[in-house]
Amino acid sequence: MEENRTTKLGFLLINKPAGMTSHDVVNVVRKKTGERKIGHAGTLDPMATGLLILAVGKFTKRIKEFSGLDKNYEAEITLGAESDTDDAMGEIKTVSSFIPKENEIAEALQSLTGEIEQVPPKFSAKKIGGQTAYKLARKGKTFELKPQKVIIYELKLGKYSYPKLNLICRVSSGTYIRAIARDLGKLLGTGGYLSKLKRTRIGSFRLENANDLDDNFLNFII
Repeated sequence: MEENRTTKLGFLLINKPAGMTSHDVVNVVRKKTGERKIGHAGTLDPMATGLLILAVGKFTKRIKEFSGLDKNYEAEITLGAESDTDDAMGEIKTVSSFIPKENEIAEALQSLTGEIEQVPPKFSAKKIGGQTAYKLARKGKTFELKPQKVIIYELKLGKYSYPKLNLICRVSSGTYIRAIARDLGKLLGTGGYLSKLKRTRIGSFRLENANDLDDNFLNFII
């Protein structure tokens, strides 16, 4: 049975919990609104939390308005190991016991800042000859993904207690934070993978204004 059905349409800011796909969130909101036509702007991986923008009803036609907006994230990176998915969901192997100093990390982060060529993770939705990269990766296929231009506006080092470091990221659309974790680990010679991720901003829209999925009433921004 549909609950809290409403005929109001528009855009929703949702605080996605960990363990759910973006499509799972869409299904919950379908039940709450009674609307079948719902789209999301900017997928979040299941392990990630934070801001997800949904378009409900006729507003799905305007979902592309959000696709090119800059984004902010709070990330936790684990050094000393690598993951085949570049995050905590993959197969993890130890690389090094070397403990880098904060100034070494800051220098590496600086080299990753600006307009860069970033290679997407192999476990991503990028297409290779018409096939999805993560499906090929799951089959153990060998392939290469082309670097893509992204802009890393800011990588600010927060709390650091080896092997964990916290990072505040301000990036252009299309940037993979998993790839930043991977590339940082390579630069430091320690290996590295993304162990936590929270999206805090999309354009001018902020996480603190988002709805939790267990809210009885969902507030539309339009």
